[in-house]
Amino acid sequence: MLKAIGHFCLTKIWGWKIVGDFPRDIDKYIVLGGPHTSNWDFVLAVFAIWQAGLKMTIIGKQELFHPLIGWIFRALNVVPVDRKKNSNYVDAVVHEFGEHEEFRMLIAPEGTRKKVNRLKSGFYYIAKGANIPIVTVGANRPTKTLTIMPPLYPSGDKEADFKIIYDFYNQQTGFVAENSFDSKALK
Repeated sequence: MLKAIGHFCLTKIWGWKIVGDFPRDIDKYIVLGGPHTSNWDFVLAVFAIWQAGLKMTIIGKQELFHPLIGWIFRALNVVPVDRKKNSNYVDAVVHEFGEHEEFRMLIAPEGTRKKVNRLKSGFYYIAKGANIPIVTVGANRPTKTLTIMPPLYPSGDKEADFKIIYDFYNQQTGFVAENSFDSKALK
């Protein structure tokens, strides 16, 4: 049922097309969803997950879990993270991957909806520590295309791996174009 709703909303109502697919032969991976430029990115992600027919945990900021609306996010399989705490979050998530036979997690690699020129690196260390691939997904609003890249296994050369991810996200434009990721500003 959710698969049909996701497909209808994503492709028929919103007019988006999907290029690529989530891996079906891999039970554990981390999904990077970007660019994260507005609250609409979350809605797009939910529809894409439903359309794919996959169970996926979504990481969201603690502030979303207000008593009046927090139940909505819990129902959508969103797990809160307190971004202000200096905890060992990476190790905790690596442990979660080890506890499940099937576990997929979606995270916004920028960690915010504001303009950034660098991605957070926690996802990379989670993937490396759990020995799982990274599936990079990009939303390009001008073309209404959601592109799902093949899995990238961390090589241990963080700079080279991030270059692949940066090159991909530099080609994507989010819902709020001026907030889209741009690593070219680093040069």
